[in-house]
Amino acid sequence: MFRALEIPNYRLWIIGALVSNIGTWMQRVAQDWLVLTELTDHDAVATGITTGLQFLPVLVLAPYAGLIADRFNKRHVLMVTQSFMGLCALILGLLVVTDSAQLWQVYVLAGLLGIGASFDAPARQAFVSEVVPGSHLANAVALNSANFNLARLAGPGIAGAVIALVGTGPAFLLNGASFIAVITSLVFMRKDALHPSTPVARGKGQVREGFSYVKSRKDLLLIFFLAFIIGTFGLNFQLTNALMATEVYGVGAGEYGILGSIMAVGTFGGALLAARRSAPRWRYLIGGGVFSSHWPH
Repeated sequence: MFRALEIPNYRLWIIGALVSNIGTWMQRVAQDWLVLTELTDHDAVATGITTGLQFLPVLVLAPYAGLIADRFNKRHVLMVTQSFMGLCALILGLLVVTDSAQLWQVYVLAGLLGIGASFDAPARQAFVSEVVPGSHLANAVALNSANFNLARLAGPGIAGAVIALVGTGPAFLLNGASFIAVITSLVFMRKDALHPSTPVARGKGQVREGFSYVKSRKDLLLIFFLAFIIGTFGLNFQLTNALMATEVYGVGAGEYGILGSIMAVGTFGGALLAARRSAPRWRYLIGGGVFSSHWPH
């Protein structure tokens, strides 16, 4: 289950990513709580707009961000994107702790964070193939998912405790500081042990070629379709959880954070089970998608 951890560079990578992912989940919880309870009077529309602005850039920029990841050194791209996203979190944290934060500023910083994430995600996901050999790649990808969901298990609970004790501002500052862990892991990796891919030369119509390739692969089209359905109708808990916590149950930030952490138990277990398999199986992929779409969120 943990064979990819035999590789020293991957151990560095996954430790740094865990710290940063915990900070990312803290930011998501704190951002929703800030908009919902501090900057508005429980305005669900404003909270939804904030979330939308954070993820809209990914939808628009992801194909072009993939080109950047193909053309440039992925490790260097990650250093830039991680530094940029950390700076966005620190600015928001400083605005909040100085009582200067306004809703429009949160909108702008959520959008900037989304732009950074747009260029970070393709490079980060592809970089794993340069850290481990092909024989360990499936396991490393699954452990990355387990890492993300372990952070999802810890991050909201920690964020809830921090918000309840000292407010939302320090939660953003902690997230900003957490990016140092990823940058440090990238700096201290052994360069001679990496497996860098050959940069793709600049050319016309490369994004269009990517879409054509996906269109020609029925298996990829099915994965894209599943991701679209689950992402659209199943992964709206970031907004609904905050509203349930405040409007339905009338609880505070601590309980809201715990609610987010509990939701990660199942996904963390599923990621570990996936790490035991050398290759994905369609029946598990489709079955998991069908089950999650029928589960009450």
